[in-house]
Amino acid sequence: MQLMRNFIVDFLKALFFIFKATFPVRSVESPLSASSLRNCSAKGSLDCQPSVLRIDESLSPASLDSVVVSERDTKSEKYTSTSPISSAECLEADQLMRDVRSGEHENDFTGTPYVPVYVMLATGVINNFCQLVDPDGIRQELSHMKSLHTDGVVVDCWWGIVEGWSPQKYEWSGYRELFNIIREFKLKLQVVMAFHEYGGNGSGDVMISLPQWVLEIGKENQDIFFTDREGRRNTECLSWAIDKERVLKGRTGIEVYFDFMRSFRTEFDDLFAEGIISAVEIGLGASGELKYPSFSERMGWAYPGIGEFQCYDKYSQQNLRKAAKLRGHSFWARGPDNAGQYNSRPHETGFFCERGDYDSYYGRFFLHWYAQSLIDHADNVLSLATLAFEETQLIVKVPAVYWWYRTASHAAELTAGYYNPTNQDGYSPVFEVLKKHSVTMKFVCSGLQITCQENDDAFADPEGLSWQVLNSAWDRGLTVAGENAVPCYDREGYMRIAEIAKPRNDPDRRHLSFFVYQQPSPLVERTIWFSELDYFIKCMHGKN
Repeated sequence: MQLMRNFIVDFLKALFFIFKATFPVRSVESPLSASSLRNCSAKGSLDCQPSVLRIDESLSPASLDSVVVSERDTKSEKYTSTSPISSAECLEADQLMRDVRSGEHENDFTGTPYVPVYVMLATGVINNFCQLVDPDGIRQELSHMKSLHTDGVVVDCWWGIVEGWSPQKYEWSGYRELFNIIREFKLKLQVVMAFHEYGGNGSGDVMISLPQWVLEIGKENQDIFFTDREGRRNTECLSWAIDKERVLKGRTGIEVYFDFMRSFRTEFDDLFAEGIISAVEIGLGASGELKYPSFSERMGWAYPGIGEFQCYDKYSQQNLRKAAKLRGHSFWARGPDNAGQYNSRPHETGFFCERGDYDSYYGRFFLHWYAQSLIDHADNVLSLATLAFEETQLIVKVPAVYWWYRTASHAAELTAGYYNPTNQDGYSPVFEVLKKHSVTMKFVCSGLQITCQENDDAFADPEGLSWQVLNSAWDRGLTVAGENAVPCYDREGYMRIAEIAKPRNDPDRRHLSFFVYQQPSPLVERTIWFSELDYFIKCMHGKN
Protein backbone atom coordinates (compact mmCIF):
# COMPACT_ATOMS: atom_id res chain seq x y z
CA MET A 1 0.00 0.00 0.00
CA GLN A 2 2.82 2.38 0.84
CA LEU A 3 4.45 1.74 -2.54
CA MET A 4 1.16 2.38 -4.30
CA ARG A 5 0.66 5.62 -2.32
CA ASN A 6 4.15 6.84 -3.22
CA PHE A 7 3.54 6.02 -6.88
CA ILE A 8 0.30 8.04 -6.91
CA VAL A 9 1.93 11.02 -5.19
CA ASP A 10 4.86 10.99 -7.64
CA PHE A 11 2.46 10.73 -10.57
CA LEU A 12 0.42 13.73 -9.38
CA LYS A 13 3.57 15.79 -8.86
CA ALA A 14 4.77 14.98 -12.37
CA LEU A 15 1.38 15.90 -13.81
CA PHE A 16 1.44 19.21 -11.90
CA PHE A 17 4.87 20.19 -13.23
CA ILE A 18 3.82 19.32 -16.80
CA PHE A 19 0.98 21.83 -16.45
CA LYS A 20 3.33 24.28 -14.77
CA ALA A 21 5.70 24.15 -17.74
CA THR A 22 2.82 24.66 -20.14
CA PHE A 23 1.26 27.62 -18.30
CA PRO A 24 3.80 30.10 -16.87
CA VAL A 25 3.00 31.14 -13.34
CA ARG A 26 2.91 34.79 -12.41
CA SER A 27 3.47 36.19 -8.97
CA VAL A 28 0.51 37.24 -6.88
CA GLU A 29 0.42 40.70 -5.39
CA SER A 30 -1.27 41.66 -2.16
CA PRO A 31 -4.07 44.21 -2.23
CA LEU A 32 -2.53 45.98 0.73
CA SER A 33 -0.18 48.92 0.74
CA ALA A 34 3.52 48.31 0.73
CA SER A 35 3.85 50.09 4.06
CA SER A 36 1.44 47.65 5.65
CA LEU A 37 3.00 44.56 4.12
CA ARG A 38 6.44 45.47 5.37
CA ASN A 39 5.11 44.82 8.84
CA CYS A 40 3.69 41.38 8.04
CA SER A 41 5.46 38.48 9.69
CA ALA A 42 6.48 35.67 7.38
CA LYS A 43 5.91 32.13 8.55
CA GLY A 44 8.38 29.42 7.80
CA SER A 45 5.83 27.24 6.09
CA LEU A 46 2.19 27.43 5.08
CA ASP A 47 -0.88 25.38 5.68
CA CYS A 48 -3.02 25.54 2.59
CA GLN A 49 -5.49 22.91 3.69
CA PRO A 50 -9.12 23.98 4.11
CA SER A 51 -10.40 24.94 7.54
CA VAL A 52 -12.43 22.39 9.46
CA LEU A 53 -16.09 23.20 10.09
CA ARG A 54 -17.64 22.15 13.36
CA ILE A 55 -20.33 23.15 15.81
CA ASP A 56 -19.03 25.24 18.71
CA GLU A 57 -20.57 23.55 21.75
CA SER A 58 -19.82 26.48 24.06
CA LEU A 59 -21.93 29.07 22.27
CA SER A 60 -24.49 31.03 24.23
CA PRO A 61 -28.18 30.03 24.08
CA ALA A 62 -28.84 32.69 21.47
CA SER A 63 -26.37 31.18 19.04
CA LEU A 64 -26.51 27.40 19.49
CA ASP A 65 -27.37 26.86 15.85
CA SER A 66 -24.42 28.78 14.46
CA VAL A 67 -21.59 27.09 12.63
CA VAL A 68 -18.14 28.54 13.18
CA VAL A 69 -14.79 28.07 11.55
CA SER A 70 -12.35 26.46 13.91
CA GLU A 71 -9.11 28.38 14.06
CA ARG A 72 -6.14 26.21 13.39
CA ASP A 73 -3.45 26.16 15.98
CA THR A 74 -2.94 29.92 15.81
CA LYS A 75 -1.44 29.95 19.27
CA SER A 76 1.58 28.21 17.80
CA GLU A 77 4.10 30.23 15.86
CA LYS A 78 4.72 27.33 13.49
CA TYR A 79 2.43 26.38 10.65
CA THR A 80 2.97 22.87 9.41
CA SER A 81 1.41 20.96 6.56
CA THR A 82 0.70 17.28 6.24
CA SER A 83 0.31 17.59 2.50
CA PRO A 84 3.04 15.99 0.36
CA ILE A 85 2.90 19.07 -1.88
CA SER A 86 4.82 22.06 -0.54
CA SER A 87 3.21 25.41 0.27
CA ALA A 88 4.98 27.04 -2.65
CA GLU A 89 3.46 24.44 -4.96
CA CYS A 90 0.07 25.14 -3.39
CA LEU A 91 0.42 28.83 -4.26
CA GLU A 92 1.56 28.04 -7.78
CA ALA A 93 -1.23 25.54 -8.34
CA ASP A 94 -3.79 28.09 -7.21
CA GLN A 95 -2.33 30.66 -9.57
CA LEU A 96 -2.17 28.06 -12.35
CA MET A 97 -5.87 27.35 -12.11
CA ARG A 98 -6.67 31.06 -12.20
CA ASP A 99 -4.46 31.47 -15.27
CA VAL A 100 -6.29 28.63 -16.99
CA ARG A 101 -9.68 30.12 -16.12
CA SER A 102 -8.50 33.53 -17.27
CA GLY A 103 -7.52 32.11 -20.63
CA GLU A 104 -10.81 30.27 -20.98
CA HIS A 105 -12.92 33.38 -20.35
CA GLU A 106 -10.88 36.00 -22.16
CA ASN A 107 -13.12 38.37 -24.16
CA ASP A 108 -16.16 37.02 -22.34
CA PHE A 109 -17.22 40.55 -21.41
CA THR A 110 -18.36 41.38 -24.93
CA GLY A 111 -22.06 42.09 -24.80
CA THR A 112 -22.19 42.26 -21.01
CA PRO A 113 -23.93 45.20 -19.27
CA TYR A 114 -22.35 48.65 -19.57
CA VAL A 115 -20.71 49.68 -16.29
CA PRO A 116 -19.55 53.33 -16.28
CA VAL A 117 -15.97 53.93 -15.14
CA TYR A 118 -14.94 57.04 -13.21
CA VAL A 119 -11.35 57.98 -12.41
CA MET A 120 -10.42 59.52 -9.06
CA LEU A 121 -8.37 62.69 -9.47
CA ALA A 122 -5.21 62.98 -7.39
CA THR A 123 -5.71 64.56 -3.97
CA GLY A 124 -3.13 67.31 -4.43
CA VAL A 125 -4.83 69.07 -7.36
CA ILE A 126 -6.24 71.64 -4.89
CA ASN A 127 -3.85 73.06 -2.30
CA ASN A 128 -4.63 74.06 1.29
CA PHE A 129 -5.52 77.59 0.18
CA CYS A 130 -8.16 76.21 -2.20
CA GLN A 131 -6.16 77.03 -5.31
CA LEU A 132 -5.92 74.83 -8.40
CA VAL A 133 -2.27 73.82 -8.51
CA ASP A 134 -1.66 72.96 -12.19
CA PRO A 135 -4.49 73.82 -14.62
CA ASP A 136 -2.47 72.78 -17.69
CA GLY A 137 -1.58 69.45 -16.10
CA ILE A 138 -5.24 68.86 -15.28
CA ARG A 139 -6.22 69.53 -18.89
CA GLN A 140 -3.61 67.07 -20.11
CA GLU A 141 -4.80 64.46 -17.63
CA LEU A 142 -8.45 64.93 -18.58
CA SER A 143 -7.50 64.69 -22.24
CA HIS A 144 -5.97 61.27 -21.60
CA MET A 145 -9.07 60.18 -19.69
CA LYS A 146 -11.30 61.33 -22.53
CA SER A 147 -9.23 59.33 -25.03
CA LEU A 148 -9.76 56.23 -22.88
CA HIS A 149 -13.54 56.80 -22.99
CA THR A 150 -13.72 57.31 -19.25
CA ASP A 151 -17.25 58.26 -18.22
CA GLY A 152 -16.26 60.84 -15.64
CA VAL A 153 -14.06 61.84 -12.73
CA VAL A 154 -14.33 61.89 -8.94
CA VAL A 155 -13.10 64.86 -6.89
CA ASP A 156 -12.66 65.09 -3.12
CA CYS A 157 -13.99 68.34 -1.64
CA TRP A 158 -12.09 68.70 1.60
CA TRP A 159 -13.77 70.20 4.65
CA GLY A 160 -10.31 71.05 6.00
CA ILE A 161 -9.61 73.22 2.94
CA VAL A 162 -12.94 74.86 2.20
CA GLU A 163 -13.86 75.76 5.80
CA GLY A 164 -10.29 75.57 6.95
CA TRP A 165 -9.78 78.81 8.84
CA SER A 166 -13.05 80.15 10.21
CA PRO A 167 -16.40 78.50 10.94
CA GLN A 168 -18.99 79.01 8.19
CA LYS A 169 -16.49 80.84 5.96
CA TYR A 170 -16.36 78.71 2.81
CA GLU A 171 -13.78 79.10 0.03
CA TRP A 172 -14.70 77.26 -3.18
CA SER A 173 -12.63 79.17 -5.79
CA GLY A 174 -10.16 76.39 -6.60
CA TYR A 175 -12.95 73.88 -7.03
CA ARG A 176 -14.87 76.28 -9.27
CA GLU A 177 -11.86 76.55 -11.60
CA LEU A 178 -11.37 72.78 -11.59
CA PHE A 179 -15.03 72.02 -12.29
CA ASN A 180 -15.12 74.48 -15.18
CA ILE A 181 -12.22 72.63 -16.80
CA ILE A 182 -14.01 69.30 -16.29
CA ARG A 183 -17.07 70.83 -17.95
CA GLU A 184 -14.94 71.74 -20.99
CA PHE A 185 -14.21 68.04 -21.54
CA LYS A 186 -17.88 67.08 -21.12
CA LEU A 187 -17.08 64.54 -18.42
CA LYS A 188 -19.48 63.60 -15.65
CA LEU A 189 -18.47 64.61 -12.14
CA GLN A 190 -18.90 62.88 -8.81
CA VAL A 191 -17.89 64.85 -5.72
CA VAL A 192 -16.97 63.59 -2.26
CA MET A 193 -17.89 65.50 0.88
CA ALA A 194 -14.62 64.68 2.64
CA PHE A 195 -15.05 65.28 6.37
CA HIS A 196 -11.88 63.41 7.29
CA GLU A 197 -8.16 64.03 7.37
CA TYR A 198 -5.76 63.00 4.62
CA GLY A 199 -2.05 62.34 4.94
CA GLY A 200 0.53 60.11 6.50
CA ASN A 201 1.56 56.72 5.21
CA GLY A 202 1.45 56.29 1.46
CA SER A 203 0.13 59.80 0.76
CA GLY A 204 3.35 61.45 -0.38
CA ASP A 205 3.78 65.10 0.55
CA VAL A 206 0.06 65.91 0.60
CA MET A 207 -1.36 66.60 4.06
CA ILE A 208 -4.91 67.82 4.65
CA SER A 209 -6.05 68.16 8.25
CA LEU A 210 -9.43 68.89 9.72
CA PRO A 211 -10.24 72.64 9.79
CA GLN A 212 -7.84 74.64 11.92
CA TRP A 213 -10.64 76.09 14.02
CA VAL A 214 -11.77 72.54 14.83
CA LEU A 215 -8.26 71.55 15.86
CA GLU A 216 -8.15 74.62 18.13
CA ILE A 217 -11.34 73.42 19.82
CA GLY A 218 -9.72 70.00 20.12
CA LYS A 219 -6.84 71.43 22.12
CA GLU A 220 -9.29 72.47 24.82
CA ASN A 221 -11.68 69.55 24.44
CA GLN A 222 -9.90 66.47 23.13
CA ASP A 223 -13.03 64.39 23.58
CA ILE A 224 -14.37 65.62 20.24
CA PHE A 225 -12.03 63.02 18.69
CA PHE A 226 -12.21 59.23 18.68
CA THR A 227 -10.22 57.79 21.58
CA ASP A 228 -8.80 54.32 22.23
CA ARG A 229 -8.56 52.49 25.54
CA GLU A 230 -5.15 54.01 26.33
CA GLY A 231 -6.59 57.51 25.92
CA ARG A 232 -4.87 58.27 22.62
CA ARG A 233 -6.82 60.68 20.41
CA ASN A 234 -7.26 60.17 16.68
CA THR A 235 -7.78 63.39 14.72
CA GLU A 236 -8.70 61.68 11.43
CA CYS A 237 -12.34 62.61 11.94
CA LEU A 238 -14.72 63.77 14.64
CA SER A 239 -16.24 61.35 17.11
CA TRP A 240 -19.78 60.37 16.16
CA ALA A 241 -20.76 60.89 19.79
CA ILE A 242 -20.75 64.69 19.22
CA ASP A 243 -23.23 64.48 16.34
CA LYS A 244 -25.81 66.11 18.62
CA GLU A 245 -23.50 67.88 21.09
CA ARG A 246 -23.08 71.67 20.72
CA VAL A 247 -19.33 71.69 21.09
CA LEU A 248 -18.28 73.23 17.74
CA LYS A 249 -18.70 76.97 18.29
CA GLY A 250 -22.35 76.50 19.20
CA ARG A 251 -23.07 73.91 16.49
CA THR A 252 -23.44 70.16 16.67
CA GLY A 253 -21.45 67.78 14.52
CA ILE A 254 -24.28 67.08 12.10
CA GLU A 255 -25.10 70.80 11.84
CA VAL A 256 -21.52 71.48 10.77
CA TYR A 257 -21.74 68.76 8.11
CA PHE A 258 -25.11 70.03 6.89
CA ASP A 259 -23.92 73.65 6.60
CA PHE A 260 -20.94 72.51 4.53
CA MET A 261 -23.11 70.41 2.21
CA ARG A 262 -25.68 73.19 1.82
CA SER A 263 -22.93 75.69 0.96
CA PHE A 264 -21.62 73.35 -1.75
CA ARG A 265 -25.09 72.81 -3.20
CA THR A 266 -25.73 76.57 -3.36
CA GLU A 267 -22.31 77.43 -4.80
CA PHE A 268 -22.51 74.92 -7.65
CA ASP A 269 -26.21 75.08 -8.41
CA ASP A 270 -25.45 75.63 -12.11
CA LEU A 271 -23.51 72.36 -12.36
CA PHE A 272 -26.35 70.45 -10.72
CA ALA A 273 -28.84 72.06 -13.10
CA GLU A 274 -26.73 71.10 -16.13
CA GLY A 275 -26.39 67.52 -14.91
CA ILE A 276 -22.59 67.71 -14.77
CA ILE A 277 -22.54 66.72 -11.09
CA SER A 278 -24.10 63.28 -11.29
CA ALA A 279 -23.63 62.10 -7.70
CA VAL A 280 -22.40 63.16 -4.26
CA GLU A 281 -20.54 60.82 -1.93
CA ILE A 282 -20.98 61.52 1.78
CA GLY A 283 -17.93 60.87 3.94
CA LEU A 284 -19.02 59.16 7.14
CA GLY A 285 -15.80 58.18 8.89
CA ALA A 286 -12.08 57.51 8.63
CA SER A 287 -10.81 57.55 5.01
CA GLY A 288 -14.28 58.69 4.00
CA GLU A 289 -15.63 55.20 4.69
CA LEU A 290 -18.39 54.20 7.07
CA LYS A 291 -16.12 52.81 9.79
CA TYR A 292 -14.43 53.64 13.06
CA PRO A 293 -10.72 54.57 12.79
CA SER A 294 -9.91 51.25 14.46
CA PHE A 295 -6.91 50.24 12.35
CA SER A 296 -5.02 53.48 11.91
CA GLU A 297 -1.38 53.27 10.90
CA ARG A 298 -0.66 56.49 12.78
CA MET A 299 -1.50 54.58 15.97
CA GLY A 300 1.02 51.89 15.09
CA TRP A 301 -1.40 49.45 13.49
CA ALA A 302 -0.02 47.07 10.86
CA TYR A 303 -1.78 44.38 8.85
CA PRO A 304 -3.17 41.99 10.01
CA GLY A 305 -3.76 43.48 13.46
CA ILE A 306 -7.29 43.34 14.83
CA GLY A 307 -7.40 47.05 15.68
CA GLU A 308 -8.90 48.64 18.79
CA PHE A 309 -12.32 49.86 19.83
CA GLN A 310 -12.70 53.64 19.54
CA CYS A 311 -15.26 54.54 22.19
CA TYR A 312 -13.37 56.08 25.09
CA ASP A 313 -14.06 59.78 24.59
CA LYS A 314 -16.33 61.13 27.31
CA TYR A 315 -19.32 61.58 25.01
CA SER A 316 -19.20 57.95 23.84
CA GLN A 317 -18.82 56.81 27.42
CA GLN A 318 -21.88 58.83 28.42
CA ASN A 319 -23.89 57.13 25.68
CA LEU A 320 -22.61 53.72 26.77
CA ARG A 321 -23.66 54.38 30.37
CA LYS A 322 -27.15 55.37 29.22
CA ALA A 323 -27.47 52.20 27.14
CA ALA A 324 -26.27 49.98 29.99
CA LYS A 325 -28.64 51.62 32.46
CA LEU A 326 -31.53 51.22 30.03
CA ARG A 327 -30.65 47.55 29.69
CA GLY A 328 -30.70 47.21 33.47
CA HIS A 329 -27.01 46.35 33.81
CA SER A 330 -25.15 49.52 34.76
CA PHE A 331 -21.95 47.55 35.36
CA TRP A 332 -21.82 46.88 31.60
CA ALA A 333 -20.99 50.56 31.00
CA ARG A 334 -17.39 49.85 30.04
CA GLY A 335 -15.33 48.77 27.09
CA PRO A 336 -13.81 45.26 27.03
CA ASP A 337 -10.65 44.98 29.12
CA ASN A 338 -9.37 41.88 27.32
CA ALA A 339 -9.65 42.93 23.65
CA GLY A 340 -5.90 43.23 23.04
CA GLN A 341 -4.15 46.02 21.18
CA TYR A 342 -3.93 47.26 17.59
CA ASN A 343 -1.63 44.48 16.41
CA SER A 344 -2.99 41.62 18.48
CA ARG A 345 -4.32 38.44 16.87
CA PRO A 346 -7.75 37.14 17.89
CA HIS A 347 -6.39 34.05 19.65
CA GLU A 348 -4.16 36.26 21.80
CA THR A 349 -7.15 37.97 23.43
CA GLY A 350 -9.82 36.79 25.80
CA PHE A 351 -12.48 38.77 23.98
CA PHE A 352 -11.98 37.72 20.33
CA CYS A 353 -10.61 34.21 20.73
CA GLU A 354 -12.69 31.17 19.91
CA ARG A 355 -15.38 30.87 22.59
CA GLY A 356 -14.35 34.33 23.75
CA ASP A 357 -16.26 37.05 25.54
CA TYR A 358 -17.46 38.62 22.29
CA ASP A 359 -20.33 36.10 22.39
CA SER A 360 -21.12 36.47 26.09
CA TYR A 361 -24.20 38.40 27.20
CA TYR A 362 -22.04 41.44 27.96
CA GLY A 363 -20.09 41.05 24.73
CA ARG A 364 -23.23 40.96 22.61
CA PHE A 365 -24.60 44.03 24.42
CA PHE A 366 -21.41 46.03 23.90
CA LEU A 367 -20.94 45.06 20.26
CA HIS A 368 -24.56 45.86 19.44
CA TRP A 369 -24.23 49.29 21.05
CA TYR A 370 -20.92 49.95 19.28
CA ALA A 371 -22.32 48.98 15.87
CA GLN A 372 -25.56 50.88 16.48
CA SER A 373 -23.56 54.06 17.04
CA LEU A 374 -22.16 53.66 13.53
CA ILE A 375 -25.64 53.07 12.11
CA ASP A 376 -27.10 56.06 13.98
CA HIS A 377 -24.33 58.31 12.66
CA ALA A 378 -25.06 57.24 9.09
CA ASP A 379 -28.79 57.79 9.61
CA ASN A 380 -28.30 61.25 11.15
CA VAL A 381 -25.95 62.57 8.48
CA LEU A 382 -27.81 61.04 5.54
CA SER A 383 -31.10 62.53 6.76
CA LEU A 384 -29.58 65.99 6.36
CA ALA A 385 -27.70 65.10 3.16
CA THR A 386 -30.98 64.22 1.45
CA LEU A 387 -32.27 67.67 2.40
CA ALA A 388 -29.16 69.41 1.09
CA PHE A 389 -28.96 67.54 -2.21
CA GLU A 390 -32.63 66.73 -2.83
CA GLU A 391 -32.89 64.47 -5.90
CA THR A 392 -29.13 63.98 -6.40
CA GLN A 393 -27.78 60.44 -6.17
CA LEU A 394 -26.01 59.94 -2.82
CA ILE A 395 -23.19 57.46 -2.25
CA VAL A 396 -21.75 55.89 0.90
CA LYS A 397 -18.49 53.95 0.86
CA VAL A 398 -18.32 50.70 2.83
CA PRO A 399 -14.87 49.28 3.71
CA ALA A 400 -13.54 45.81 2.93
CA VAL A 401 -12.27 44.51 6.28
CA TYR A 402 -11.46 40.98 5.14
CA TRP A 403 -8.69 39.85 7.48
CA TRP A 404 -9.78 37.41 10.22
CA TYR A 405 -12.96 36.83 8.21
CA ARG A 406 -12.45 33.06 8.44
CA THR A 407 -12.44 33.08 12.24
CA ALA A 408 -15.50 32.90 14.46
CA SER A 409 -15.33 36.44 15.86
CA HIS A 410 -14.35 38.47 12.75
CA ALA A 411 -12.35 40.65 15.13
CA ALA A 412 -11.21 43.34 12.66
CA GLU A 413 -14.78 43.90 11.49
CA LEU A 414 -15.98 44.19 15.08
CA THR A 415 -13.52 46.95 15.99
CA ALA A 416 -14.37 48.75 12.73
CA GLY A 417 -18.04 48.82 13.76
CA TYR A 418 -19.55 45.89 11.85
CA TYR A 419 -21.15 43.33 14.17
CA ASN A 420 -20.51 40.46 11.79
CA PRO A 421 -19.29 37.34 13.61
CA THR A 422 -20.27 33.97 12.17
CA ASN A 423 -23.56 33.94 14.09
CA GLN A 424 -24.62 37.49 13.09
CA ASP A 425 -25.21 39.45 9.88
CA GLY A 426 -23.52 42.77 10.52
CA TYR A 427 -24.21 44.39 7.16
CA SER A 428 -27.99 44.06 6.81
CA PRO A 429 -28.80 46.68 9.51
CA VAL A 430 -26.42 49.13 7.82
CA PHE A 431 -27.96 48.50 4.42
CA GLU A 432 -31.46 49.01 5.80
CA VAL A 433 -30.46 52.58 6.68
CA LEU A 434 -28.89 53.13 3.26
CA LYS A 435 -32.06 51.80 1.66
CA LYS A 436 -34.14 54.17 3.78
CA HIS A 437 -32.31 57.13 2.25
CA SER A 438 -32.08 55.64 -1.29
CA VAL A 439 -28.29 55.67 -1.11
CA THR A 440 -25.90 53.87 -3.46
CA MET A 441 -23.54 51.56 -1.58
CA LYS A 442 -19.97 51.74 -2.90
CA PHE A 443 -17.88 48.77 -1.84
CA VAL A 444 -14.09 48.78 -1.80
CA CYS A 445 -13.00 45.86 -4.01
CA SER A 446 -9.77 44.16 -3.01
CA GLY A 447 -8.63 43.55 -6.60
CA LEU A 448 -6.02 40.82 -6.82
CA GLN A 449 -6.38 37.64 -4.82
CA ILE A 450 -4.18 37.54 -1.75
CA THR A 451 -1.43 34.95 -1.47
CA CYS A 452 -1.68 31.66 0.41
CA GLN A 453 0.70 32.95 3.06
CA GLU A 454 -1.26 36.13 3.77
CA ASN A 455 -4.45 34.10 3.67
CA ASP A 456 -3.00 31.67 6.18
CA ASP A 457 -1.50 34.26 8.49
CA ALA A 458 -4.62 36.44 8.74
CA PHE A 459 -7.41 33.96 7.98
CA ALA A 460 -8.38 36.48 5.31
CA ASP A 461 -11.12 35.97 2.76
CA PRO A 462 -11.73 39.00 0.52
CA GLU A 463 -13.83 36.95 -1.88
CA GLY A 464 -16.04 35.63 0.92
CA LEU A 465 -16.54 39.12 2.32
CA SER A 466 -17.30 40.55 -1.13
CA TRP A 467 -19.86 37.82 -1.73
CA GLN A 468 -21.61 38.55 1.57
CA VAL A 469 -21.61 42.34 1.22
CA LEU A 470 -22.63 42.54 -2.44
CA ASN A 471 -25.38 39.94 -2.18
CA SER A 472 -26.73 41.42 1.04
CA ALA A 473 -26.94 44.85 -0.61
CA TRP A 474 -28.49 43.53 -3.82
CA ASP A 475 -31.01 41.43 -1.88
CA ARG A 476 -32.21 44.63 -0.20
CA GLY A 477 -32.63 46.40 -3.50
CA LEU A 478 -29.67 48.73 -3.06
CA THR A 479 -27.81 50.18 -6.00
CA VAL A 480 -24.23 48.94 -5.69
CA ALA A 481 -21.00 50.46 -7.00
CA GLY A 482 -17.32 49.60 -6.57
CA GLU A 483 -13.90 51.12 -6.09
CA ASN A 484 -10.46 49.50 -6.14
CA ALA A 485 -8.59 49.47 -2.83
CA VAL A 486 -5.17 49.99 -4.40
CA PRO A 487 -4.12 50.73 -7.98
CA CYS A 488 -3.95 47.86 -10.47
CA TYR A 489 -1.11 47.61 -12.93
CA ASP A 490 -1.81 44.56 -15.07
CA ARG A 491 -4.58 42.71 -16.84
CA GLU A 492 -4.94 40.10 -14.14
CA GLY A 493 -5.91 42.71 -11.57
CA TYR A 494 -8.30 44.44 -13.94
CA MET A 495 -9.99 41.17 -14.88
CA ARG A 496 -10.39 40.30 -11.21
CA ILE A 497 -12.25 43.57 -10.69
CA ALA A 498 -14.35 43.03 -13.82
CA GLU A 499 -15.40 39.63 -12.47
CA ILE A 500 -16.61 41.29 -9.27
CA ALA A 501 -18.35 44.07 -11.20
CA LYS A 502 -20.24 41.68 -13.48
CA PRO A 503 -20.46 38.20 -11.93
CA ARG A 504 -20.84 35.62 -14.69
CA ASN A 505 -22.67 33.08 -12.56
CA ASP A 506 -25.30 35.44 -11.15
CA PRO A 507 -28.67 34.15 -12.40
CA ASP A 508 -30.20 37.62 -11.99
CA ARG A 509 -27.43 39.27 -14.05
CA ARG A 510 -26.80 41.81 -11.31
CA HIS A 511 -23.84 44.12 -11.74
CA LEU A 512 -22.26 47.28 -10.34
CA SER A 513 -23.91 50.54 -11.32
CA PHE A 514 -20.50 52.19 -11.81
CA PHE A 515 -16.87 51.71 -10.84
CA VAL A 516 -14.36 54.24 -9.49
CA TYR A 517 -10.74 53.66 -10.48
CA GLN A 518 -8.08 54.96 -8.10
CA GLN A 519 -4.97 55.81 -10.06
CA PRO A 520 -1.48 55.33 -8.58
CA SER A 521 -0.49 58.94 -9.31
CA PRO A 522 -1.42 61.52 -11.95
CA LEU A 523 -2.49 59.42 -14.91
CA VAL A 524 -0.27 61.26 -17.41
CA GLU A 525 2.76 59.85 -15.58
CA ARG A 526 1.48 56.29 -15.95
CA THR A 527 1.26 55.91 -19.73
CA ILE A 528 2.85 52.47 -19.46
CA TRP A 529 -0.48 51.18 -18.10
CA PHE A 530 -2.69 52.93 -20.64
CA SER A 531 -3.16 49.86 -22.82
CA GLU A 532 -4.23 47.72 -19.87
CA LEU A 533 -6.49 50.44 -18.49
CA ASP A 534 -8.00 50.88 -21.94
CA TYR A 535 -8.68 47.13 -22.09
CA PHE A 536 -10.27 47.24 -18.63
CA ILE A 537 -12.59 50.12 -19.53
CA LYS A 538 -13.68 48.31 -22.70
CA CYS A 539 -14.47 45.21 -20.64
CA MET A 540 -16.49 47.29 -18.18
CA HIS A 541 -18.33 48.85 -21.12
CA GLY A 542 -19.07 45.39 -22.56
CA LYS A 543 -16.91 45.90 -25.64
CA ASN A 544 -14.17 43.34 -24.97
